[in-house]
Amino acid sequence: MPSSHSAAVSALSTAIGIESGLSSPLFAISAIFSIVVMFDASGIRYQAGQQAIVINQMHKDFQTLIIKAKALPEKNSDEKIEDLKTLLGHRPIEVFFGCLTGIIYPFLFILLSKKIDNRMWII
Repeated sequence: MPSSHSAAVSALSTAIGIESGLSSPLFAISAIFSIVVMFDASGIRYQAGQQAIVINQMHKDFQTLIIKAKALPEKNSDEKIEDLKTLLGHRPIEVFFGCLTGIIYPFLFILLSKKIDNRMWII
């Protein structure tokens, strides 16, 4: 369910924020990059998917109209037009949970790496 795009860019921004600090220019750039990617995933790509649904339905209706009006036989499979992809983007809730997942993962990675480092010193 969560958006992998949102998770990836928010994990990147979180990791940069941890390493470079929240006031660093690198974090600012990565945060803006994350916002653009998440906006694209939730807004533009989602709307393109919704448009694809409508266009696919229009295509089917048009084909039905032609077949009924002219009583033409079905076209060869080589001539058929493929449907457009309708699952291009994410709903806002999917982007939110993807972002939340991406923020949590760097902190978990840091905790796990510290435990591994401590065990190596014990051995």
